[in-house]
Amino acid sequence: MAPATLLMIGTRKGLWLATSDAERRDWEVTGPHFPMEEVYSVLLDARGAQPRLLAGCSSSWFGPQVRRSDDLGATWDETPNGALRFPDDTGTALERVWQLVPGVDDGVVWAGTEPGAIFRSTDRGETFELVRGLWDHPQRAEWGAGFGGQAFHTILPHPDDAQSVLAAISTGGVYRTSDGGESWSASNSGVKAEFMPGERSYPEFGQCVHKVARDSGDPDRLFLQNHGGVYRSDDGGGTWNDIAPGLPTEFGFAMVTHPRRTGTAYTFPISDAGARWPVDGHARVWRTDDAGASWQALGDGDLPDGYFAAVMRDAMCADAHDPAGLYFGGRNGAVWASPDEGETWSEVVSGLPDVMVVRAAALS
Repeated sequence: MAPATLLMIGTRKGLWLATSDAERRDWEVTGPHFPMEEVYSVLLDARGAQPRLLAGCSSSWFGPQVRRSDDLGATWDETPNGALRFPDDTGTALERVWQLVPGVDDGVVWAGTEPGAIFRSTDRGETFELVRGLWDHPQRAEWGAGFGGQAFHTILPHPDDAQSVLAAISTGGVYRTSDGGESWSASNSGVKAEFMPGERSYPEFGQCVHKVARDSGDPDRLFLQNHGGVYRSDDGGGTWNDIAPGLPTEFGFAMVTHPRRTGTAYTFPISDAGARWPVDGHARVWRTDDAGASWQALGDGDLPDGYFAAVMRDAMCADAHDPAGLYFGGRNGAVWASPDEGETWSEVVSGLPDVMVVRAAALS
């Protein structure tokens, strides 16, 4: 019987695939694919007659490459020159592919990279073209680099408007386009840059945004996990409001929204930038059901204590089953799953290299 659930697990040393039925209690794990290659981004594109897997890999020998599979990972193809390269006139070399996201229109895939840039594909990830409107933005020269590098780690196409896209970079902040990428504007009003002094702590751009997620019921509602701070926007990113009260800390990397229930979001709080593990070593996912007015810890009795690993910005996700499944992977190489929206948890696999990205899909 074909699997009903697929989990893609990208690590610092390869890609693993885990499959299960719709109950998501027992898992079969295979890998590694692409041994000793960093895998920071993955995508299961369910559009078209055949699902396509994409993996953004980086080899110390051959450089970055976007690989693709049309048979759920049994075989993989690649494009000459890696599918994604900076044009010669930019004088820039690609280091990593941090994000792979399906667009609204058929065949469109967006990619976020390090150095900070966005690329667009119209052939389901076989080839990509640099989005010049953002690359040529006058503020780009002033973007810094976060602890993990400078990368567009969030790309959120608007589900009702293919021309509208929101993106976020560390450390540049949130940017939006309403014309398909021809022009972009910084959209960080209300988001604090805690490392900046005094009046400069709320700049137009330069914030160290860690992740942004879009509400499934209200596409103009967004949830943002910052380097320090958790925020919500109700106007598509125009302004941001603090929703951190109720959480054990303002620091963290991940932010995930429920696939169907509006106002429901999940995060994995981390102590701070100096101690990058859960508060007191308690691994817990925190959920809000009221758009950030209150928060509840999930995982007591199931998730481990004495857990001193970080969960990175793309290492937590949800699937589209009903009830929704939740997943996270840590830099200790363990991946955990909940088949019931966070009420119960079990370990899918342990002993992997550093987990950088986890993506789940409900297969038809």
